[in-house]
Amino acid sequence: MGKRILVLSASVGAGHMRAAEAVELALRETAPDATIKNVDVLTLTNAAFRQVYGKAYLDLVNHAPHVLGLMYDLLDKPGKTSTRDKLLYLVQKLNLSKVIDLIRDESWDVIVNTHFLPAEIITHLRKAKKITTPHMTVTTDFETHKLWVHLPTERYTTATDEGAAYLASYGIAAGTITVTGIPIHPVFSQSKSRETILKKHGLKGDRPIVLELAGGFGVGPIEKLFRGVISIATPVEVIAVCGKNAAVCKKLGTIAVPSHHRAKVMGFTKEIDELMTVADLVLTKPGGLTTSEVLAKGAAMVIVNPIPGQESRNSDFLLENGAAIKINNVATMPMKLTALLADPKRLESLKANARKLGKPRAAYDVAKIAISLAAGKA
Repeated sequence: MGKRILVLSASVGAGHMRAAEAVELALRETAPDATIKNVDVLTLTNAAFRQVYGKAYLDLVNHAPHVLGLMYDLLDKPGKTSTRDKLLYLVQKLNLSKVIDLIRDESWDVIVNTHFLPAEIITHLRKAKKITTPHMTVTTDFETHKLWVHLPTERYTTATDEGAAYLASYGIAAGTITVTGIPIHPVFSQSKSRETILKKHGLKGDRPIVLELAGGFGVGPIEKLFRGVISIATPVEVIAVCGKNAAVCKKLGTIAVPSHHRAKVMGFTKEIDELMTVADLVLTKPGGLTTSEVLAKGAAMVIVNPIPGQESRNSDFLLENGAAIKINNVATMPMKLTALLADPKRLESLKANARKLGKPRAAYDVAKIAISLAAGKA
């Protein structure tokens, strides 16, 4: 009889949900007889809690990122459970009763968390001896954080050795931590023909390809970055993906592109893996999932606007390992891009380092651990 596996996440930004989807797809492929349910816990709460927990994060990202960075650092400190933590759990319990019912009332063999909120709920239920279900936590950035630490948890997966070492510093047994990488969609582990992709997307591929990403919702200084790319003298083929922002997509389509460049402007797409396959440079924020996708495809990253906190730490990881350059000011981007393109050896070194760091099968490695836990073997 197939095992019953519950995947839990929270729609606080897109990365956690994309990781959950990747794990679900890998599980369905690896264990086709299993019953798998993938749930965003914020869909099982009330509108007020969703607004505070989910939208407040996005508001900070868009309007007060440095406040978010300060909070990130303040919360990443050792300390015993406080009255504040107990009150926080009480608030969560009152607003997440449907999540608790889902966990308690159905018989699950294992639960996989790609966000720390459901992991926290489960550990409280475990401590109260209300459930005995094993669970695992899948971290989704290149460094870990105290918010992910909730015991008892049978297994943890991390993106890096450094992330594993940091979890261990909080008392998590090293033997329960596996460095898998961040789970990304299984399509990123598939090899596709460069020539076929170029033809499919109307690209020439006879010069460096710069892929500009703006996330699923199309946010950030998209137009400024696009204008910066096409202002350089070195001929490039630029692909600007504007996500679901139809207005900026339309605006970019009206911009006159110098004749020595080629440009393709497009909206939301599910074929990012193909565009990353042919890209030499990916101009983007360093979110954990996007970064993992770029590394899996072996492109060099041009980092812009990292969110203080987790993305700034992701940025540090990439720079330390020679897989990216960083733009601190959009105004300097043309100069830095020109310098990089004028140095083919450096560009190839960045791409080679990206390939070394990439873990395109991370979702399958996470799925393997989940299946072992479900079978009582891990």
